[in-house]
Amino acid sequence: MRTYKLTAFEQTGKQIMDETFTAETDEEARDKGKVILEEKGLTKQTHRLASPAGKLLLFHS
Repeated sequence: MRTYKLTAFEQTGKQIMDETFTAETDEEARDKGKVILEEKGLTKQTHRLASPAGKLLLFHS
């Protein structure tokens, strides 16, 4: 399992979410990240999901 980091920000740049979770693949992590954002109502906020190698899997500004 690999550890991924999901963060979300307000328009001012203030961080409003910082979560880590594990997944087997980048695709699985992308799906989990989308679910977390939807559950918390943050899909329209600036957010990013980074892989352990630093690759951006989700990004919205």
